[in-house]
Amino acid sequence: MPASRLPPEESIQTEPLQTTHPLLLPTEFNPDGYNKEILIKGSHLESNVRDTTARMGLLYLVLLSPLSCVLGLPFYNGFYYSNGLHSRTLGNGYGEGLFNGVKLVVETTDESLFSHRGANVTLPCHYHYEPALASPRHVRVKWWKLSENGSPEQDVLVAIGPRYRSFGDYQGRVQLRQDSQHEVSLELRELRLEDSGRYRCEVIDGLEDESGLVELELRGVVFPYQPREGRYQLNFHEAQQACQEQDAVVASFEQLFRAWEEGLDWCNAGWLQDASVQYPIVLPRQSCGGLGLAPGVRSYGQGHKRLHRYDVFCFAAALKGRVYYLEHPKKLTLLEAREACQEDGSQISTVGQLFAAWKFRSLDRCDAGWLADGSVRYPIVHPRPNCGPPEPGVRTFGFPDPNTHYGVYCYRHR
Repeated sequence: MPASRLPPEESIQTEPLQTTHPLLLPTEFNPDGYNKEILIKGSHLESNVRDTTARMGLLYLVLLSPLSCVLGLPFYNGFYYSNGLHSRTLGNGYGEGLFNGVKLVVETTDESLFSHRGANVTLPCHYHYEPALASPRHVRVKWWKLSENGSPEQDVLVAIGPRYRSFGDYQGRVQLRQDSQHEVSLELRELRLEDSGRYRCEVIDGLEDESGLVELELRGVVFPYQPREGRYQLNFHEAQQACQEQDAVVASFEQLFRAWEEGLDWCNAGWLQDASVQYPIVLPRQSCGGLGLAPGVRSYGQGHKRLHRYDVFCFAAALKGRVYYLEHPKKLTLLEAREACQEDGSQISTVGQLFAAWKFRSLDRCDAGWLADGSVRYPIVHPRPNCGPPEPGVRTFGFPDPNTHYGVYCYRHR
């Protein structure tokens, strides 16, 4: 398999590829066509050419003709390779080549890795040869994140031996783990919401390369969101901004589908990461696509990113900090609520943080409180009388007048 596209590597030097067929191509080329010498060995033909460029081109065609008829010489990537005892192998010349029945094998894990925002994680990757080689070989390693839901492919790291280079948002957060021979695992620190996805580990030995996939998932919660202005007010770019302000990102289809499997039922269509517009239905009803359709994730197809307006499904990861209801002697306006959290050494919680605390910290409080976007909500894990519907969830009072009085939910970093 030919090696895939590799990112530019100004800081990494590699040795030039050397051909193994005993054919010495011109070492000097004079554009004026004079004083060119070509020595051809192995085909019993020796020629000295000292003439014009036209004659040079003619001789080059003559050279190619007998070479193309040589049997037993594998042709790959524009070069012929000799299998003779005195020929050099690809890559480092250790005497055991991939063209002599040796197979490069890359192994990763079949199971998805689960972690949470702010954590450190190792994406496993090992390689070996079948049959095993007696001497070590110098390989090149590349890690990158695959394109998903409309997002571009991202280079993560490339390495040759102990030298490596990282790219983009991964700079300073990744390194290659080589605790054992043939280990090329990726260590990723301080996980971000955007790090969730599929990563490819590629090992390159000369002209051979093999790769494996590792899927990384962040523990999180999907929640529907609409702004103060009401239902269906966000184009795609505004939806991205709205989720970001709630300490979240726009959910992927896979995340929404998993949330539907866990019971998310919402009758308003919302943007997803790939700019499609969908909504999850657990209990079919007339006002949500009709009774004749089976439960599932309903789709409006792709939306126009600027012209179409819907709600949005956001994805918030598990928290490192703590969300809590601030015990205060009196109810507060929105401005007073912000100030009260600051005086307590915290900040007012976002919607995403409240959902994450409800989902992963079992935050259960039957008191409505202000959040950073000006909405008033409260989380219920154990439904009970006078605390809303009989299902668990985060209840909302919408966006009241900022001068009305409620409690407040604060968030404190650990």
